[in-house]
Amino acid sequence: MCGIALSIGPEADPATFRRMLAALAPRGEVTETRSESGLLAGTRRLRVVDRDRAVQPWTSTDERWLLCFNGEIFNYRELRAQLTRLGQAFRTESDTEVLLAAFQQWGEAAVTRLRGEYAFAVVERATGRAYLARDPLGVKPLYWSRRPGCLHLASEVKALVGHGAPIAEVPPGHHGWAEADGHVRLSPYLDLLTIGDGLPVIDDLDEAALLVRAALSDAIRMRVETDLTVGVVLSGGLDSSLTLRQVRDIHPDCVAVTVGVADSPDVAYARRLAADLDVPHVVVELRPRDIRLADVREAIRISELTEYGDIINAVVSVPIFRRLRDLGIKVVLTGDGSDELFGGYPMYHQVAPAAARRLFLHRIRNLCRTELQRVDRAAMAYGVEARVPFLDLSVVELAMRLPVELKLRHGQEKWIVRRAFADVLPDYILRRPKNPMSYSSGLHERVRLYKPLFARLHRSFGYDLQEPVRRDFDTVLSRCGNDLDRAIADGLTRPDYTVLEHARDLVGAAKWNAAPVVRRLVGPRPARH
Repeated sequence: MCGIALSIGPEADPATFRRMLAALAPRGEVTETRSESGLLAGTRRLRVVDRDRAVQPWTSTDERWLLCFNGEIFNYRELRAQLTRLGQAFRTESDTEVLLAAFQQWGEAAVTRLRGEYAFAVVERATGRAYLARDPLGVKPLYWSRRPGCLHLASEVKALVGHGAPIAEVPPGHHGWAEADGHVRLSPYLDLLTIGDGLPVIDDLDEAALLVRAALSDAIRMRVETDLTVGVVLSGGLDSSLTLRQVRDIHPDCVAVTVGVADSPDVAYARRLAADLDVPHVVVELRPRDIRLADVREAIRISELTEYGDIINAVVSVPIFRRLRDLGIKVVLTGDGSDELFGGYPMYHQVAPAAARRLFLHRIRNLCRTELQRVDRAAMAYGVEARVPFLDLSVVELAMRLPVELKLRHGQEKWIVRRAFADVLPDYILRRPKNPMSYSSGLHERVRLYKPLFARLHRSFGYDLQEPVRRDFDTVLSRCGNDLDRAIADGLTRPDYTVLEHARDLVGAAKWNAAPVVRRLVGPRPARH
């Protein structure tokens, strides 16, 4: 929805605050600010819900509270109805106003009633105390840093690096108060590592399939309740394909966008499905040789990511959202999160069920700084709001109640999802094995050529004030035999790759990239006619 920035305290400086907000400019269309003694607050707002009246920073009718809000509250209509019955009056049709009214009515407990993707700050104007909260999965970001006499809050790391102070994040599912003295005290209102605990396991095939279909369909429905054209990032795989199918049925004003090499399997599957569904389809053609160092540097600047593999994915993701902006699309749905929830990775099926559950939960807990961070930054860098229905809290909780045997069955990963949507998806999608987007076309191997430079580029933007680049956890986990405890310890002992490991990786990437050239040079020449 937007980018938010606040400077709170007696040393809040207008020039510094303007630079913070300028760093967030791509996240929205309009700049809206409020300046008071000891409080500078602003948003760079992407106008999606009640576009003309949901102006931020939003203040309560009694002028006590000020809200800066990034994201969407998908159940705001239901909350508005409850609050109206309790005597609240509303000036707009926006989820922004509902959010602050909910906080006024229920206090800190309001956050447990929200269904959405959000990060926000509510400031008590008289005291400078600020209540901070972030959605359970960490779809939307929120960071802070502290200097003497001032607390700075912002939606992205790049808005805070100029202060030269350490940068911390509000973790997913956490809330709490930043006090007037600048101390930030946060606690979890929902612990992802215990989600689903104590609830009965759902092991009946038919019941599980019905529940998965109902939960996903409802999560998608809530995310397309808009009068805007909705985009779908379509890879041609299971998750994005069923998302497109559901969006087409619920919100026909939609368009699919795919990135990849023109003749790659990803693009071929995506073209076929979009044609079968009669959905407008835009293909962003990207060849390995099109990716240059400048593209890698820009992807790192945008994404702020801290694992090598995520940076590689970001380089491929950025062109999608650039094209969506050019198409005038503000809202887009993605299939992120399905692999983590429904067993799309081999590691889940190579360990005992109890260990598999721990792996599921660990991956979900860390999505906020991996896939979700990539999607948020790449999308918002071009003024596009990405929504992730697979990570609706109801879907996550349901997935944690399903045994691993329903996620991998007859050698097919994400089996229960395929079963749930078997009657609406074509066989060529249902039977297609998992193939990470663009791996088959060599785009990732091209980006790997620049991998030894990632950490240096990351530091050049000052992002190490929040966290340095580290080894890919999946690689560490694999080398530790999928033992989570060993992998965490190993990652702490040696965070980065060695020079030798970088060299080996570079040689492998160079060989892969050189192979097509060699084939052209030594292969048979076409016959002359």
